[in-house]
Amino acid sequence: MKIRIGLGLGVRSTLNDAGFLDVVDAMEDLKFDSVWFSERIGGQAPDPVIAMAMAAARTKKLKIGTSVMVLPGRNPVLLAKELATLDRMSNGRMLPAFGLGAVDPHEQQAFGVERSERASIFNEALAVIRSCWRDETITFHGKHFHYDNITVEPKPIQQLPEVWLGGIADSELRRVGRLAEGWLPSFLTPDDAERGWQTVNDIASENGREFDEEHFGVLIPYSLAPIPDTFAKALAARRPDLDDATCLVPQGWGQLVDLLQQFIAVGASKFVILPVNEPATPSAWISLLEECAGVVLPLQT
Repeated sequence: MKIRIGLGLGVRSTLNDAGFLDVVDAMEDLKFDSVWFSERIGGQAPDPVIAMAMAAARTKKLKIGTSVMVLPGRNPVLLAKELATLDRMSNGRMLPAFGLGAVDPHEQQAFGVERSERASIFNEALAVIRSCWRDETITFHGKHFHYDNITVEPKPIQQLPEVWLGGIADSELRRVGRLAEGWLPSFLTPDDAERGWQTVNDIASENGREFDEEHFGVLIPYSLAPIPDTFAKALAARRPDLDDATCLVPQGWGQLVDLLQQFIAVGASKFVILPVNEPATPSAWISLLEECAGVVLPLQT
């Protein structure tokens, strides 16, 4: 099993100016596997498509992914063309991971979707994107999208880019099992992950599908300093079933490595690690990456 470790910038990232490229250079030089961009219209995090394009142009080997890109509210045909173009120009380094978007009325308003419609829009949009990547002509008629014999070029350099989905709720796990090629959840324990992976595989089997055993990943936030109160409150709201949701955030390098090993033991092999306390400057980012590489990259195989 190939263990691969990438870096996530998260929705709170302020790495959105010229210093971004210096940090991407460091990721490539230090041999991290990938960099992942989250999406929040009302936050400082850069637009994921633009950020992926900048990172791809700057590097030769670093993979570029989204964790996650919001589908409801986007034109799936135009997005399919954008991502296929990016995949070709990056020589197949594009890693698409999609989601429904934050449960936030301001974000949903920005995307122009009603919360009750998100899931059905997502399912149709994903089907349209896959058809654009795979088929010479696209004909699709659903509740939200209608196309007759349209052509979308170029096709991705990957034969069919593998789509990863996140989420740990039962409905989300079932969607992963029915529609995705990989699972990239966040804010969960190794026990949660083991149970979720079993559910995903069971649902896939019920739908005549089979998951690659190496398509099980985890996004792990970590902290080298006290966890900010705002983050702790958001985490508690996200996991009200836990007495102390900060247990999901390893404190220090030793706890991070230990947690990575626990996830590896239950079958995970692809990781996105994300600093809760973001460095204040590009130079501080690079120092953190250098320290992080020495600690976690020996786990890559």
